[in-house]
Amino acid sequence: MRLIFAGTPDFSVGILEALYQAGHDIVGVYTQPDRPKGRGRVLTACPVKEKALALNLPIFQPNSLKDSEAQTQLKSLQAEVMVVVAYGQLLPLEVLEAPKYGCLNIHASLLPRWRGAAPIQRAIISGDKQTGIGIMQMNEGLDTGDILLEKICDISDTDTAQSLHDKLADLGAQGIIEALDNIDSLSPTVQNESGVTYAKKLSKNEAWIDWTQSAVAINQQIRAFNPYPIAQTNTTSDKFESKILRILSADVIHPVNEYKGKTYNKKPGEIIEYSKGVCHVATGDGVLSLEKVQLAGKKAANIKDFTNAYRLTKLE
Repeated sequence: MRLIFAGTPDFSVGILEALYQAGHDIVGVYTQPDRPKGRGRVLTACPVKEKALALNLPIFQPNSLKDSEAQTQLKSLQAEVMVVVAYGQLLPLEVLEAPKYGCLNIHASLLPRWRGAAPIQRAIISGDKQTGIGIMQMNEGLDTGDILLEKICDISDTDTAQSLHDKLADLGAQGIIEALDNIDSLSPTVQNESGVTYAKKLSKNEAWIDWTQSAVAINQQIRAFNPYPIAQTNTTSDKFESKILRILSADVIHPVNEYKGKTYNKKPGEIIEYSKGVCHVATGDGVLSLEKVQLAGKKAANIKDFTNAYRLTKLE
C-alpha cells in the first residue's frame, strides 16, 4: 500500500522497518523535530528519523499537524493509509480523514485498559498477567478508536519494561502487516468504556521505593522502571553515611513475613541477611533479594561483586 508512517521512539523503529521489508510504498515518514540532548544540548535526531535516513525515506518534522501548510503537504502525498506508532501528537480531523483508509494506530496494550503514554510500565507495576497490542482506527480522542485487530502477550514474572517493550514491538510489526493485508475485511470493535484505565506518563518521583509495600509490589516497581527511570532508595553502609542505590533487578524469595521458616522481626528496609552474593531485605510483607544494583556515581554491579565491595546496613 501507499502509506505514511508516523512515529518517534525505539518502539516505532522495528515496525517502520517491517513495513519497508514487506514492500509497502512509504511515501513519507513523520516524526518529532530534533531535540537538544546531553550536556552540550546538541540537536539530536530521534530513533525513527535515524532509521528513515538509513532507508532513504522522505522525512517530515512539522512542529504541529494542526498547521494548515503541514496538512496540505501531508494530503499531497496521497497515501492510502497512515500508520501511527508512538508519534507524540494528537492528530486533527483533517489528518485523520486524509488517507483513503484513515489512520491506524498500534497501541501497546489491550484497549481500553491502559490508554495513554506508558501502557507497558503500568501493566507491569499493576501486576497484570497479560497485555498485547491493538491495531486501532484512530479518531480525535486519546486511544478511543475502534479496534481492528489484537494480539495477546503474557507478562512473565521476570519481564522488565525493556523486555516487554521488545515483545510488543515484534507483535506490533506482525499485527500491522496482517491488518494492512486484510484491511478491506477487518471488522471494527467499539471499545468498552467500562473497562477504561489510563497509563499516565512516568515520573521520576515514582522511582523511589517505599519499603512498607510488599515484596511483590516493590519487585513490580523495579521491573516496570527498568530501563527508565530505575527504582531507587537511600542506603547507608560501613563506608558512607547515605547514598542513592539504584536497583535494576531483584527477586521475591518470600512473599510473606517469614524467613527460612521463621517469622522475622525486622522493620521494612532493614537487611535480614548480608553476605557474599546475598542481600535480603525486609519489606512491608515478604522478603526481597537484590540481584543487580548501582551505587550513585558507580557502575552497575551484580550483587556478588557489590557485597564484596560494600556492607550495607539499611535501605530507606
